[in-house]
Amino acid sequence: MPNAIKLIVDGYVTLQDRRALDDLRMQRRKLAVDLKARTGFDYQATIQQIEDDIVVIETGLARLDAATS
Repeated sequence: MPNAIKLIVDGYVTLQDRRALDDLRMQRRKLAVDLKARTGFDYQATIQQIEDDIVVIETGLARLDAATS
């Protein structure tokens, strides 16, 4: 089953919606920072998934950049 974030990013790339991708990346970055600042529980698996999401989003942004060049 495809990863949900990949499907979302593919949709935004198809629509050429760079702003939505930038917003999505910023939201994921803020979430990662917030989780890294928390103590008392191991959030490492969640943080890793968020960082993986960011990689997928940045790949989508690169595809947009390549399409407009």
